[in-house]
Amino acid sequence: MIIQAAGLDHQALNAALRQSVEDCRIEDCCGQRFIAAGMKDKDITITGIPGNALGAYLNGASLTVCSNAQDAVGDTMNDGRIVIHGNVGDAAGYAMRGGRIYVKGNAGYRAGIHMKAYKDKVPVMVIGGHTGSFLGEYQAGGIIIVLNLNTPQERIVSNFPCTGMHGGKMFLRSECRDILFPDQVTARPANAEDLEELRPYVTEFCALFDYEAEAVLAGPYTVVVPDSNNPYHQMYVAN
Repeated sequence: MIIQAAGLDHQALNAALRQSVEDCRIEDCCGQRFIAAGMKDKDITITGIPGNALGAYLNGASLTVCSNAQDAVGDTMNDGRIVIHGNVGDAAGYAMRGGRIYVKGNAGYRAGIHMKAYKDKVPVMVIGGHTGSFLGEYQAGGIIIVLNLNTPQERIVSNFPCTGMHGGKMFLRSECRDILFPDQVTARPANAEDLEELRPYVTEFCALFDYEAEAVLAGPYTVVVPDSNNPYHQMYVAN
């Protein structure tokens, strides 16, 4: 089913999505918010640029955006997949607890903030470019992967990555010599076991965006994990 988004507000657009029993293609999207919020068992392709909170609370649907997306992509998503063929704004993957987000381009500030795992669900976000400040802020679970494929001359992540991180894992395709990490995390070169954990996510990313998986997996990669169960103590309490 084709939904022409021009002239529809976000409520009318989402009502049309929910009424459809077929997979959908949304054309000429222009900033409508909350697209596919809470949806499951539907495949949705979007041309144009969706607004904030695309796929919020997503519960199993598959979303593909043919260009850029705005802030809070996948906010608190539970399951499903979001594929962005461009860049995303701030707070992508905010509090996501399941599913996968694949971004071909760059991400803004606070990507992966409050990401968490839930029971057997392990959320994964793969960003093909670089990210803004506060990547993985207060990360409590899940996996964040940043590949820096598009502009390798840029720093892979801007300031204050992993602030308050107390769970999960981060893979950065860089030696990260120019990155200042907080005291409550450990950053180390990836080993063979780490690369095997990384492989399925990078392979899927490369299949989606036409990259050579083995070349991307060649790295180098830095792995970042929390080294304390109580990072807030280190941050805010004087010894």
